[in-house]
Amino acid sequence: MTTHSMSRRIFLGGAAASPFVLSGLGAPAQAAGLTLGIIYVGPRADYGWNQAHAVGAKALKEIPGVKVVEEENVPETIAVAKTMESMINIDGATLLFPTSFGYFNPFMIDAAKKYPKIEFRHPTSLWSADKHPSNAGGYFCYLDQGHYVNGIAAGLSTKSNKIGYIAAKPIPLVLRNVNSFTLGARKVNPNVSVQLIVTGDWAMPVREAEAANALVDAGCDIIACHIDSPKVVVETAEKRGVKSCGHNASQADLAPKGFITGAELKWGTIYTSFAGLLAKGEKLPNMVIGGYDKDMVASTAFGAGCSDAGRNAAMAAIADLKAGKPIFTGTVKSNAGKVITSKDTPLYDPSLETTDYLVEGIVGSV
Repeated sequence: MTTHSMSRRIFLGGAAASPFVLSGLGAPAQAAGLTLGIIYVGPRADYGWNQAHAVGAKALKEIPGVKVVEEENVPETIAVAKTMESMINIDGATLLFPTSFGYFNPFMIDAAKKYPKIEFRHPTSLWSADKHPSNAGGYFCYLDQGHYVNGIAAGLSTKSNKIGYIAAKPIPLVLRNVNSFTLGARKVNPNVSVQLIVTGDWAMPVREAEAANALVDAGCDIIACHIDSPKVVVETAEKRGVKSCGHNASQADLAPKGFITGAELKWGTIYTSFAGLLAKGEKLPNMVIGGYDKDMVASTAFGAGCSDAGRNAAMAAIADLKAGKPIFTGTVKSNAGKVITSKDTPLYDPSLETTDYLVEGIVGSV
């Protein structure tokens, strides 16, 4: 874990309003005197989870009258409680975004109980109306949609028909992304197999580099991943002369020769919409979820590693997702031969929240 930051950077919004609008929440508006706090577990420029939130913070700063207070490298300990206290009592923040998983309970929940007039929102679906304070809540960008698009682009950009995938932990959220990627790849190229390596944790740079090299050695000519920061994976793939797909934020500039596209979290849509609601004195929703349909997920601009066919098919897939067309269609089997479903599964179906299997075409186990 990185050391706790000893200083804070305070930013004032500029002159231009943010273009992001979240359907049903209202457009951003001028918000004089509105202060929002964003807390990061690592460095903002990590090419991953933290950077995705920092991009969202940048969108907030474009709203006139909004002040954004940020602190990076805050551990998932009592340190985050102290940071929230400071943002509330010293900076006057009225809405806080503690963005790391371990900040939620007990730290954010305890702070919400202590400060009932302050709003707290966490980037997960952990909040529950029957368990948690009403001034807390969550928001979540369903990145399985972006990984499905990654898979389609990758399936039409591979020559070996072997694709590697590096995952942090075999939990439902991660497995859902691996499965969606594989369904996309095999939809356009049934000959594709996806070889999975699970590292065991969100940030293990040495293990991630070893996994990427092992997958290349095994004949994979594309490497995809779901880890906190894909920087090492993408750089290793580029050095080995193979292609890559991104996750969380843009890694395009790390692989000018081999980058295909990436699944990006678009937190700015939520942040700016929440600022707009507060500026108008309106209540924030406790939970907001969405994908391409709500402008909460985006695909990184296609790179040199993407084939023309991959680009065209990926763009068509994005249009389908915006229209609500499902990823899981028809009969879906696990890689052990078990029938998971025999009918279409809607994009946000609750059954996907408990994913504990790998779909057909994945080489690996959980």
